[in-house]
Amino acid sequence: MSVASDADGPAGTPAWRCAAASLDRDEPVAGSATHVRTWLLLEHVGPWGRTALLDARLPDGLGAELSRRAQQLRAKILLIRRYSSEPDSSDGLRVFAAQADPVAPRLESGLLSDPRDVLDLDLAALRHGGTTGLSAHDGDIYCVCTNGRHDACCAERGRPVAKALAAAHPEETWEVSHVGGDRFAGNMVVLPHGLYYGQLDPAGALDVIAAQRAGRLDLDRLRGRSTHPMPVQAAEIALRRELGLTGFDEVRLTGATSDGEVTRAVFSTPTSGYAVRVRTTRSPATAVRLTCTAGRPEPPIAHDVLGIAEAGT
Repeated sequence: MSVASDADGPAGTPAWRCAAASLDRDEPVAGSATHVRTWLLLEHVGPWGRTALLDARLPDGLGAELSRRAQQLRAKILLIRRYSSEPDSSDGLRVFAAQADPVAPRLESGLLSDPRDVLDLDLAALRHGGTTGLSAHDGDIYCVCTNGRHDACCAERGRPVAKALAAAHPEETWEVSHVGGDRFAGNMVVLPHGLYYGQLDPAGALDVIAAQRAGRLDLDRLRGRSTHPMPVQAAEIALRRELGLTGFDEVRLTGATSDGEVTRAVFSTPTSGYAVRVRTTRSPATAVRLTCTAGRPEPPIAHDVLGIAEAGT
């Protein structure tokens, strides 16, 4: 049940929350995942601040250099911690590197004795099929956005999700500093697949992970694969809904082209190939406050499915 709407008051007032407002206007989550394939996650149990890499108490210059590398490599670099805020190990800081490749996603992990050692990891090599220098890590990790300094909804809705997942899956669950799309809180990313899920409550998150562990996607809460641009994410989810396909590997992207606002994405399925056409727009008429701290309304991205047809028809 939502507690506020866009008309309840200016952004930042206690009564107004961007996630509740998004639910009130029945905003779709499909096609809203950040488009990123390379990930680096560094354990930091202290306060994160609004912009974690720059505001957390990291060694001098480390956060700025990580921010620079994130831009240079088009990577997402986040701080992580356990729900308990206790260190994961007495032997060092946990670090993960993930490449959310659409065909062969990879996850690596290790322990660092000094946070500055994270600069020795070769993210560029990971992007091109190599290794960062860390060890391969089997299985998935569940990354729940909980940074209330960045947006109140991330803590208010993310922390209960992290608590429930940590109780059920303690080894796999991590709180993370910011994944994007605050208004879809609670937000979770499953790595190394790059699967974004949103509008989660504790029970819903457990359902998502139960499906995930069985090799299925929860289409009702799936924001998209970070491996693909947003219009392609929306196209994949629309096709899966049309055909009733929830298996990880039942739908694979084989090509995509864009012409102005319209994207044509072609997918293979167990029975045939399909082309999905999606129009992606931002209309000023739909402008709303997109975060709890937004200073002015902005139009959200909207995806309209124009058609689904067997490829070649």
